[in-house]
Amino acid sequence: MADMTEMLVQARRAAGLSQEELARRAGTSRPTLSAYEHGRKSPTVDTLGRLLAEAGHDLVVVPVPQVVEHVTSRGRVVFTLSELPRLPVDRAFSVVTLPIHLNWSAPERRFNLASRSERARVYEIVLREGGPEDVITYVDGALLIDLWDELVLPRDVRAAWSSVVGRAGAEAA
Repeated sequence: MADMTEMLVQARRAAGLSQEELARRAGTSRPTLSAYEHGRKSPTVDTLGRLLAEAGHDLVVVPVPQVVEHVTSRGRVVFTLSELPRLPVDRAFSVVTLPIHLNWSAPERRFNLASRSERARVYEIVLREGGPEDVITYVDGALLIDLWDELVLPRDVRAAWSSVVGRAGAEAA
């Protein structure tokens, strides 16, 4: 519930609308909108969609990636996701310092994800060393598809990720 209330408030504020104006545009009352924003009432999905649309936002349903475990020929476990994650643009092209469990050889190194070569290096490290939460944090699915053929990955890691990258690439085409 708190997520929905915060989403409404953020969307309204980002649009620069008062409660009164958004309520008028969406065909509801200001007290009702206030009750939604304060968690005293829950809008239907249709109403939530209409409120967000009037604030210039879409209500979107996206699949939640499921963790898939692959055991390699050498007994190592490689975790993949059923769906490739998408990052907000500012995170997809940010400067990052990977945590020690990913980049122990250069623990303070900063990577500029706006640089294709540095992004490729981060993706190689994360896919090779990281878990699902690391992939969700550092890897953008569309950018991974773009870099896929250039990445230097162990055979077992590439094999584990190939089906999800290939499927996502085919869907995007």
